[in-house]
Amino acid sequence: MQQRLFDDSTPSASPEIGPHEPLAARMRPRTLDELVGQEHILGPGRALRRAIERGEIGSLILWGPPGCGKTTLARLIARQAGAHFVSLSAVSAGIADLRQVIDDARRRLRQHQRTIVLIDEIHRFNKAQQDSVLHAVEEGTIILIGATTENPSFEVNAALLSRCRVVPLRPLRAPELDILIQRAIEDPERGLGRLKVVLEEAARRALITLADGDARAALNGLELAAAATPPDAEGQRLITSATIEEAMQRRVLLYDRQGDQHYDIISAFIKSLRGSDPDAALYWMARMLEAGEDPLFIVRRMVILAAEDVGLADPQALVVAVAAQQAVHFVGMPEGYLPMAEAAIYLATAPKSNSALEAYGRARAAVEATGNLPVPLHLRNAPTGLMRSLGYGRDYEYSHDFAADDPRRYRQRYLPEGLDGPFYHPSAVGFEATIAERMRAIAALRAHTRRSDHPAAPAATEDTAPPQR
Repeated sequence: MQQRLFDDSTPSASPEIGPHEPLAARMRPRTLDELVGQEHILGPGRALRRAIERGEIGSLILWGPPGCGKTTLARLIARQAGAHFVSLSAVSAGIADLRQVIDDARRRLRQHQRTIVLIDEIHRFNKAQQDSVLHAVEEGTIILIGATTENPSFEVNAALLSRCRVVPLRPLRAPELDILIQRAIEDPERGLGRLKVVLEEAARRALITLADGDARAALNGLELAAAATPPDAEGQRLITSATIEEAMQRRVLLYDRQGDQHYDIISAFIKSLRGSDPDAALYWMARMLEAGEDPLFIVRRMVILAAEDVGLADPQALVVAVAAQQAVHFVGMPEGYLPMAEAAIYLATAPKSNSALEAYGRARAAVEATGNLPVPLHLRNAPTGLMRSLGYGRDYEYSHDFAADDPRRYRQRYLPEGLDGPFYHPSAVGFEATIAERMRAIAALRAHTRRSDHPAAPAATEDTAPPQR
């Protein structure tokens, strides 16, 4: 069914909002200057704002999360343009409703009045319903404003999408929600000014956190909390964070993405993974996700831990962690918690080794201590005759010219002259035990080569580098 906002005789008049309308409806901005947020498209000098102010607006698809101002913006556009405004919900409207709206708009256009049609949740229209407005949009019979929370690239027909400008709207930020809340508290006509509402600072933070960028949720939660708070002896209504939690039907999680809780909880999560406690890791991860932490921040830390703390004890851990990062980026939330939970359990239960971290630390210390040691001549690239004449690449032995069990495969020196290892000390945990066994076998073959080439020299040990060849 269609809902008219402005009648034909007074196209720019404000809709009647009764005292029993929800606070969010009563506090709906009446002018562009009252609109809070969306500075990226409606700030002073922006092209869309200039077009709205001139009343020269084409068909639009407003794409954004709930409570970001899609319907409000559509109404302001109609008011600024002096156009007749019709609001339809894609949930209840059908093709017959659309045809009636278009017929009415055609008659109205003959009287030199434009019609703006808002289709809320336009992504719920099927292809036939979307196609039914194509001709009217193309010929200018109506100006269509579609509102959607879904990506219009996937949910709106290409033919209709090509006739509309897509305008992305953002969730309101905390300071913007704070402005709307304060307006509602102070306004004696449309807001709660006559109730003498006093919002505790903790309650204000809780309301903003739980609203999560949704202005409608913030104002409706404030109204419920005010109604549930009896006035004191002076007639004031002091709203606490507990009242906000009850009104919003959610508990505020003590978590600040910019403060101590952010660092404390991610620290607890990482240490739980390192300490092989999957239950604790899942708990701390849930604390962060349910409080609104960026899931990609969490999974990036898991990728780091896979290399730092699991390492070569289970090389597959890094593969799992990176796969989780890709899955979260691809799937998004809320389903993204599934690959994250799988990765967290895998990392927590995997064998642990920080040998790669320590090996790099030793190599870095050697670089700091020895500076820029020259690359041995036999390891240098020799693309020119001059470089070859200077000895670049001379005596380099290509490893694949020798069998894996041939000692000559391992006799070549790769570290600079005067620098000996080892930097990497494999542990005996998990797959790294296999690596350690391979390294012992290579060391034995290398030692055999040294004894053959230098019979008078003492036998080399695993930790002793061969002399420069």
